[in-house]
Amino acid sequence: MKEYKYKINGNVYKVAVGDIDDNIAQVEVNGVPYKVELERKAAPVKVAAAPKAAAAPRTSTGEKVIAKPSAGGKGSAVVAPLPGVVLSIPVKVGDTVKASDTVLLLEAMKMENAIHAGRDGRIASIAVNPGDSVLEGATLITIE
Repeated sequence: MKEYKYKINGNVYKVAVGDIDDNIAQVEVNGVPYKVELERKAAPVKVAAAPKAAAAPRTSTGEKVIAKPSAGGKGSAVVAPLPGVVLSIPVKVGDTVKASDTVLLLEAMKMENAIHAGRDGRIASIAVNPGDSVLEGATLITIE
């Protein structure tokens, strides 16, 4: 039994609430027992519709704009270390780069990540464009 102390208009009331069966509560006020009928309100049930997933972005030809990991080819591939969105590519095909040069900016987890060449060489191909979403391990740039 839960006990409460109320002061109403200067009068002190000791209220004890006992068992509640269905909508009848056993209440004792200043030692006098009462059976209190509780109001039944039918709570409206709200059914929330599950949100629909947004469609993946597509190119003008209808292909998805997600670069997938590829099996490599000639030269050394610079791959995405984590999934993200390509922000910018400060190099062009044919540019000569050093191992420490930044060849791509990748946004992942709301942070900009500078992707470095990793070796000296010449940019043979660029497999992504700014704005593309890439998965971990996706080839971004190939260096010869």
